[in-house]
Amino acid sequence: MIFSRALRREFSQSAVGVFVALFAIVITVVLVRLLGQAAGGRVPSDAVLALIGFGALTQLPIVLSLTVFIAVLMPLSRSYRDSEMVVWFASGVPLTAFIRPVLRFALPIVLGIAAATLFLSPWAHLKNAEFQARLDARDDASRVAPGVFRESAGAQRVFFVEMGAGENGKARNVFISSEQNGRLSVIMAAEGSLHTDENGDRFVVLEKGRRYEGEPGTPEYRVMEFETYSVLIEERKTESQGVRSRVIPTLELLQSPTEHNLGELLGRLGVPVAALLLALMAIPLSFVNPRAGRANNLMFAILTYLVYSNAISIFQSWVGQGRLRFGLAVWLPHVVVLALLALMFYRRLAVSPFWRARP
Repeated sequence: MIFSRALRREFSQSAVGVFVALFAIVITVVLVRLLGQAAGGRVPSDAVLALIGFGALTQLPIVLSLTVFIAVLMPLSRSYRDSEMVVWFASGVPLTAFIRPVLRFALPIVLGIAAATLFLSPWAHLKNAEFQARLDARDDASRVAPGVFRESAGAQRVFFVEMGAGENGKARNVFISSEQNGRLSVIMAAEGSLHTDENGDRFVVLEKGRRYEGEPGTPEYRVMEFETYSVLIEERKTESQGVRSRVIPTLELLQSPTEHNLGELLGRLGVPVAALLLALMAIPLSFVNPRAGRANNLMFAILTYLVYSNAISIFQSWVGQGRLRFGLAVWLPHVVVLALLALMFYRRLAVSPFWRARP
């Protein structure tokens, strides 16, 4: 009992510190990316906080997986460096005795990872997509305040509206200035309104106005009068099948087993299984020779995590492309890691491994 309680206490303390550090890194990365987009006009400043929350929730399974892996690895490595492992082994505690405390510590977190991967992360992706759609609906013209010159997202256009939209949904005295390929275009219209066609492309429809187009500094300008003129604001964004699959709830993936849906389901199932196997793999990986370098096992552990997670992503892509059957891909990478885990335990437990045995 002392052995088990001591290990779980160290694992828990290490997990809290690791989770706080990793989650802070994730928040910082998402914040820097969104602030850069907000500075460029691609994301409204009032939407940054909500997008940070959705982005953090989508990355939560990865953060928890790394947390449980590092939280087991670091205390056991410290025990090797401080020669505590020698005391445990001399007391008759084999390396396999660490499996039960590690499982008792890791299983609740793995269940949380499974819930986050199967339910919370798809919900966060869905809400993020809905929020982005609402932001896209607030296009350049809708963000213009009457009587104020405003730049569009990307600083390619300047809008001015003398009076906001009335009961008929049309703004009065609209001014649009844009520059493309070195040519300046100025449009003035008596009225303007928004329109979305059947393909999802958004236009500003101007009525009763003039358009001036030419190169600045030259007298070559064209003047055109029009009754109705449409200006394309934004084309409809096409999302890849992989992006669309992320927002589908897990139950719908099971009910509609297409290739892309099965690939997404494989990725979701692989995250908690990988977290459990990595927690067990941290036991033999934690071995440190006090006389050798202390960072070797940590570098190898990070490399192991990267290879394992990338292998799951590759199998997910192959299933989504129809190059590999779901029934084979769902267990093959985990069986390989399980075999490697057994080999690592054998290497640490065997006095004379078979590859070193002499005739």
